[in-house]
Amino acid sequence: MIMKTIAFEKIVSEVEELCRKSSLELPQDVLTALQNAEKKESNSGAKKILNQLIENAKIARERKIPICQDTGLAVVFLELGSEVKIEPENKTIVDAINEGIKNGYEKEYLRKSVVAQPVNNRKNTGTNTPAIIHTDIVAGDKIKITLMAKGGGCENKSQFKMFLPTDSAEKISDWVVKTVADAGADACPPFVIGVGLGGNFEQSCLLSKKALTRKVDSKNNDEFYAEMEKQILEKINALGVGPAGFGGDTTALAVLIETAPCHIASLPAAVNIECHAHRHASIEL
Repeated sequence: MIMKTIAFEKIVSEVEELCRKSSLELPQDVLTALQNAEKKESNSGAKKILNQLIENAKIARERKIPICQDTGLAVVFLELGSEVKIEPENKTIVDAINEGIKNGYEKEYLRKSVVAQPVNNRKNTGTNTPAIIHTDIVAGDKIKITLMAKGGGCENKSQFKMFLPTDSAEKISDWVVKTVADAGADACPPFVIGVGLGGNFEQSCLLSKKALTRKVDSKNNDEFYAEMEKQILEKINALGVGPAGFGGDTTALAVLIETAPCHIASLPAAVNIECHAHRHASIEL
């Protein structure tokens, strides 16, 4: 087998760029969703806030400043081709990703939000590393890196629940809606809602976050779950929480469901809430 060689420093520089792009440039699909929501919004106050969010995104892009002061924990989804090797061989792709994040956050003056320990001595690492890296080994000679800058406010409102395997789609949907309602203004609506169903305890949570890497105007390939996405979104927007929590028709921009097979005795579910500053970017090498 002929292996494709990718230089360590190339990965570092590309991850630096992902840090810059994700923090300063709102993805076009998210911006379009905000613009469409503003056009349809019936509440004048909510319409004004949506306009402000759109203007904020424009200012961030043009002036090259962060969309939000919370520039997030770096969450990386890595697809590593089995025919790829990193050069030099004493370096790993994890090292490259973390170095790229360290450099990117330093060069772009992005807030560093990682503490080394969760309870004892919560001292800032000063680099916004280590990143949270989820790796899939895939066929081929490509590397795909997707970086999400995940803010603390919305992340804090995410939830997990183990349902009975006999529970209905309606019961699960109602729980998702309640989770969003409980989050309210604290998680900075309008939201993008990732839902993970199936797998086990940890996989359902991972699915809920991975769902957030989809385009906000996409739908699940399975019509059952696509309909579930649609119905949950309608129920969430009927809550009236609205942009910034001041009321209106637009509490969420999208609900995105991902699923996995699970044990016959289990039905794990997770909700990962993302705020209106839905910052992510990808590169393929």
